[in-house]
Amino acid sequence: MKIYKYPARKQWSEIIKRPVIDRANLTKQVTSILNRVKTDGDEGVRHYTLQYDGVDIKDPAVPREWISQANTQVKDELKKAINTARENIIKFHASQQIIYRDIMTSPGVKCWQRAEAIQKVGLYIPGGSAPLVSTVLMLGIPAVVAGCSEIILCTPPDKNGKVNPAILYTAGILGIDKIFRIGGVQAIGAMAYGTQSVPSVYKIFGPGNQYVTLAKQLVALEGVAIDLPAGPSEIAIMADQSANPEFIASDLLSQAEHGADSQVLFVTDHEPLLNAVANQVDIQLEEIPRKEIARKSLQQSRLILLNNVEEMLELINDYAPEHLIIMIEKYDNIPGLIKNAGSVFLGPYSPESAGDYASGTNHTLPTNGNARAYSGIGLESFKKVISFQEISKYGLFNLQFAIEQFAEAENLLAHKNAVSKRLSEKETNTDDNEST
Repeated sequence: MKIYKYPARKQWSEIIKRPVIDRANLTKQVTSILNRVKTDGDEGVRHYTLQYDGVDIKDPAVPREWISQANTQVKDELKKAINTARENIIKFHASQQIIYRDIMTSPGVKCWQRAEAIQKVGLYIPGGSAPLVSTVLMLGIPAVVAGCSEIILCTPPDKNGKVNPAILYTAGILGIDKIFRIGGVQAIGAMAYGTQSVPSVYKIFGPGNQYVTLAKQLVALEGVAIDLPAGPSEIAIMADQSANPEFIASDLLSQAEHGADSQVLFVTDHEPLLNAVANQVDIQLEEIPRKEIARKSLQQSRLILLNNVEEMLELINDYAPEHLIIMIEKYDNIPGLIKNAGSVFLGPYSPESAGDYASGTNHTLPTNGNARAYSGIGLESFKKVISFQEISKYGLFNLQFAIEQFAEAENLLAHKNAVSKRLSEKETNTDDNEST
């Protein structure tokens, strides 16, 4: 990890820069895969599954009996943990239901909105070196609660063509049974374009590596909606002298172990804490199984010493982290000062892993600075809102002048005619009920 002590403000943007990706070669490779899947369907998927996952799968659909069998293959302890998380995630997302009301914008003009679930959604669940069982809950639950009528789930197969039983079990208890053994860019292409086996969807959700993230962005250019730019995981931690360096180091490593392209950032105004955290990272790194992955991630990570809390907040808002942990003795007023972050964890006993798994909030969040403009996944991500209006003759009479003036100003006279022809009678019934 690189250490910066009291860097000048003009250096901040360079210090907090994310790792640079060679997008030219990446785009060429991802586009090639998407085009072949679009053209060849299942055969294109089969080709890339063999190339990247090392297994030849003729039919990517997961048999229903595998989902049933997963119930006996998952340990009871994990089932209990999944159920705890499921209950909390349902509570949190069910609370996000919005009730819309009618409004009379002017006499005789009634407007309202109605939320409708997106009918067909695709969920991408990473399953390589770390099968993300929790992501099935994080994406599947709001999809089910929202009322999506068709839910497709894609996840990579292992070398034997199987899918992690915990992923199948979790999908099963949510009622998701259209599961396909497809990973990477080919999974995004299959859900975007549809194949002989995989139905196309209207919106694709899920995290992934740089290939998956770019694939989602490219299919979005062709009219398939995506959730958000969710790439390599990242975390920022801001702390003062009251914080425990062991806690901080464990949180930093919890993100660094995600992948070599993950990034972690620690900022403090207390130099002894900075040194203690650096020491603890070295100690705890040797204790985790994925230390080589974490070690690569730490090469692009930062420890930063600043003068005060105000500077820390300014840097954090510039960085716009996916996850933000705040370990400051008096943090009550801090949440209102956070402008850019995906998900925030307050106090010494709010580790980021709680949000990853079981507290109830969603862990699919904007990365790479996109928290400046994007929110994390919520119930509203699986819905769209339709606007309605009902205008009486009296209401249209009240709007006639404004509409016709706009139409003339924009030289769109057919727009004007759509009003004037409705009101061309010599006398307009101005007694029309205003509540119409």
